[in-house]
Amino acid sequence: RNNMSGHSKWSTIKRQKGLADAKRGAVFTRLGNLIAVAAKSGGDPDMNPSLAMAIEKAKAANMPMSNIERAIARVTDKSAAQLNEVMYEGYGPGGVGILVECATDNINRTYPEVKNAFNKKGGNIAESGAVAFLFSKKGSIRVKAVGDDAILTILDAGALDAEEQDGEIAVYTDPKELAKVKEAIKNAGLDVTEAELTFVPNNTIEITDAEVARKVMNLMDALDELDDVVATHTNFDIADGVDI
Repeated sequence: RNNMSGHSKWSTIKRQKGLADAKRGAVFTRLGNLIAVAAKSGGDPDMNPSLAMAIEKAKAANMPMSNIERAIARVTDKSAAQLNEVMYEGYGPGGVGILVECATDNINRTYPEVKNAFNKKGGNIAESGAVAFLFSKKGSIRVKAVGDDAILTILDAGALDAEEQDGEIAVYTDPKELAKVKEAIKNAGLDVTEAELTFVPNNTIEITDAEVARKVMNLMDALDELDDVVATHTNFDIADGVDI
């Protein structure tokens, strides 16, 4: 069966990269920003599913509870610079679409940094809306399980799609159903390792040229290294047999 869109060689590379990034301090800054932005809708994780998920993500990265509490407190602290969520869109080498989610206290700093990363690495920043329509917002869950029984259980829990990948099951949900489906999967006795809202490409662009693939990955790296960037999404995949 075809690869579920978005679950690709690139997403595997990105996960491995994310684990490497977690060993660097930058990940705490990013998770703190994620928590602070989510906490704007309410500081109680029991009442605010997106805050609960941001906290879970931070705990999974071994972020100390004191850091988590500080990040939530930033919302009520009048002296702390308030963070705004902003999304930039652009094109990379090979015409691939890229979304860049940021949390920033200063757009006048963030926009030039993002634009510069695109320009330096062979891409270009685009008008708002020019790229976003190539993606759909979905809930994404990873479950530590394999086998058809687990997949059936997950689909019964209300997931839209589920597929085995790298010894786990990758799951997509309707964005509004993410918290509900995650709880249902947990209640069925399965181990959820990750749950977040993400942007999934409606179609992927398969890159068959190793040089172009490397250029795109260099651009993704440059974007991911910016402090204000919370997440990046792209619609490219690397064709089988392309050695990068």
